[in-house]
Amino acid sequence: MGEYVTDAVVDITDVVCPITFVKVKVALEELKSGQILAVRMKDGEPVQNVPRSVKDEGHKVLKLLSNEDGTYTLIVKKEEGEH
Repeated sequence: MGEYVTDAVVDITDVVCPITFVKVKVALEELKSGQILAVRMKDGEPVQNVPRSVKDEGHKVLKLLSNEDGTYTLIVKKEEGEH
């Protein structure tokens, strides 16, 4: 995952919206504030919608990385009380 040490990873390459964000939200709820989540997802709708939804929830999107195989890894920092 490059320069980020992740505390958890969730793979949503096998699900479609709106379940993609539901899985990400559940994974974030299990983390403590300041921890890092890596989200592996397919190109297209998840790449367009999941980062926006994460920001809307008050978390910080650190980076979106291409995995060179048609998938992406979104690096998210959990934030508390920043909504």
